[in-house]
Order: sequence, then structure tokens, then C-alpha cells
Amino acid sequence: MRHSGLSAALMLLLLPACVQAAFSTDSIRRGQYLARAGDCIACHTRPGGAAYAGGLPFDTPVGRIYATNITPDRKTGIGNYSYDQFARAVREGVAANGDPLYPAMPYPSYASVSDADMRDLYAFFMAGVPAVSQPNRGSDIPWPLSMRWPLKIWNWLFVDARPYRVQADRSAAWNRGAYLVEGLAHCGSCHTPRGLAYQEKALSARDGSEFLAGNNIGGWFAKSLRGDKGRGLGDWSEADIVEFLKTGRNDKSAAFGGMAEVIEHSSSHLERTDLAAVATYLKALPASAGAPTVYSAARAHVTRGQLRSGDYRQPGASTYVEFCASCHRDDGGGFPRIYPALAGNSVLLTDDTRSLIRIVLEGGRMPHTVADTMAFAMPGLPQLNNRETAEVLSFIRSSWGNHASAVSEADVATVRESLEKSHERR
Repeated sequence: MRHSGLSAALMLLLLPACVQAAFSTDSIRRGQYLARAGDCIACHTRPGGAAYAGGLPFDTPVGRIYATNITPDRKTGIGNYSYDQFARAVREGVAANGDPLYPAMPYPSYASVSDADMRDLYAFFMAGVPAVSQPNRGSDIPWPLSMRWPLKIWNWLFVDARPYRVQADRSAAWNRGAYLVEGLAHCGSCHTPRGLAYQEKALSARDGSEFLAGNNIGGWFAKSLRGDKGRGLGDWSEADIVEFLKTGRNDKSAAFGGMAEVIEHSSSHLERTDLAAVATYLKALPASAGAPTVYSAARAHVTRGQLRSGDYRQPGASTYVEFCASCHRDDGGGFPRIYPALAGNSVLLTDDTRSLIRIVLEGGRMPHTVADTMAFAMPGLPQLNNRETAEVLSFIRSSWGNHASAVSEADVATVRESLEKSHERR
């Protein structure tokens, strides 16, 4: 009996080494890189928690759900998943027990991951991630909305679980970029508008002009990544895109909110050749149909002259001088890579102003990356009332050649109330 107990104990101690031995070091390393490309850690790690152990809350249109434990723990994680079960969960959104996963997991995008990459991902999660015993938490979605069987119908309607198909008429760089953007990087999960069933209205460039056309998510507006001038990437070069994804900033803009986290945990770790491929793909996307002109550099000097002469008659001008000009300057040019320019900044020129209001009210922080370790922050200005906030943002959106619509007090009030409720839930 003692010998049996000792043997069992030894097997438990040796099990992690045996599992790791089943996968090559190169496969585990490649899987780690792919997991970073997929930004898996961002959703499956709660603040202060163990990596990939789950518990991070997500507010969905029907209630709050919590990310699951995807460490190789055999009781609370995915340690008992076979490769086929793992691949099915990632590509089709079906757990090992047959339960459909909530589409907060971007499996409609992950469906295009190749078999080779999927096996490397499996190797990393089974042998490259420490097992953590942390039970999964059930959702807060009320019954009958909590029933999962309707998700099978959702998957049937909106998920195409087939690996990426190379387009022979496109370059190798474009195809690599498409594979990353449409697949592991799942850019559409945030940047593509969603339909009534919470489905992405387009999953690839082949699906039409709504793909990556911009979307509101989590209280932020993820801007268009198409070729729109002013509001999208039409004024950005491929080098601008690479620099932004690698460092979280460039001479035209800076990352904040959810995008700052994506860069910090994911894109900043990718090889520049992959980032260049992403840029090649994105720059090939045409502008959205009917996209208006929202910036003209030819009039950038007008506002600068007014502010330098002390002409603050325009509503919001005096607030700008008091709170904003010391960093963003009277010409709206900012300081490259430190304080982003406001003149022609695509984030400022979108129709949806929630991100702008939010960053004024609560501030923001650039990502901290290996490529650029200085994480500059903007302080929030909650002391500004709704009228003052609306006026200063309207001033910025109509100055230095910017031609975006005004921000209303009602818009500010809505965002402020939403932030207050969010802080209460925490």
C-alpha cells in the first residue's frame, strides 16, 4: 500500500515534465508567440491574478460573464483537453463538455487559424503555461437568457470554421497580414460594427466595406482602420502603422484605453516583419463609402493665430488654453511621441465621441513597451462640468483644420453617468 501511494505521488510530481516532453521546445516557443498575437492573456487574466487563470469580468448586452481558466490545471483549467477538443474550442466555440462558449471569445476570427499554428498553441498552453487551480465563475446572466443552446444556432449562422485560404492574386506580405488581422489578432472583434445578434457584420475584407469600419465597444470607440482620410488610416503610412503597433505612439496619434492594452500585451511583442505585413494589409483597405473630408491642413494656422493673439471668443478656447495648450500647444501640434497632435488626429474626428469624452473625464495612459518604455499619461479633468467639456471638445474638433461635428452636453452627461456606474460595479 505504501509503495502504491509513493508511486502515485511520484507520478504526480513527474507529470508536468512528462507533458512538457511531449512537445518540442520550438513548438512551445512558437505557440507563445502566437498566443501573444492572439492577446489571450488580456482576456483570461484578471488584475492581480495568475496569467491565463481567468476571472476577468465582461459586460455583455445580456449580462456579465467571466473569462475561464485556460491554464493546464486538470480540474479547473484545460489540462484534460485533447488537441481536437482544444482546436474545436478555439475555432468553433465549443467546450470539451459540448457547451457552446459565449462569443465574447473571438472564435469567429480564430476559426481561420491553421492546423500547424493550432498545434503550436496547444503545445504552449499544455506545456508552457503553469497550471493554476482556480475554479471558473458562472455568469451573472439571468435565466432564460443564460441558456446556452441558442448559441448553437448563433454559431451555425455566423461562424465559418475553416482555416485561412491564401489569395493567389495577392502578395505574400498581404496574405500574412490578412491571416493575422482577420485571424489571431481578431482586429474585427473591436473595430467592426456589430449586428442585432451581436455578430460582426463582416469577418474579412471580402465581406464588404463594414469590415474594420469602426465600432463602439466597452465604452470606447474603436476607430476605422480603413483608408478614410482623417477618420481612418488614409493619412498614415505603413511605417506609421508599424510604429504605432510596436510602441503605442507615432507622430500622428497615441494609443489609449483598450488599444493601449492590446499594444502592451500583444502587438509590441510581434516581429516587425509581421507588423509590416499587417500594415500592408490595412493600407490596401479602401475608404468607407461616402467618407467625408474632416481635416484640411491648409487652415491649421487660423486657430494658432487666434490663440496667440489672445482671441478666446470661441466657446471652449479659454478652457483649452488653461488645461490643454501646455501639452498640445496652441497650434494643436503636440510634441511628437510624447503628447499627441490634435490637428488631424483621426481619433478626434470620428462621429462617435465617447472615447474623446471619456479620456477628458478620466484621463489615459500610453502603453509601456520594450520598444518605448516611457509611458506618458494624461490626467483626467472631471472638474470640468458637462458644458465646459462639450465646449472644449467642440473647439478641438473644429480647430487647426479639423472639421468634425460639435459635442453636446447630453453626450457628456451620458458618458459621465456610464463611468460612474462602472466605478460602482467595481
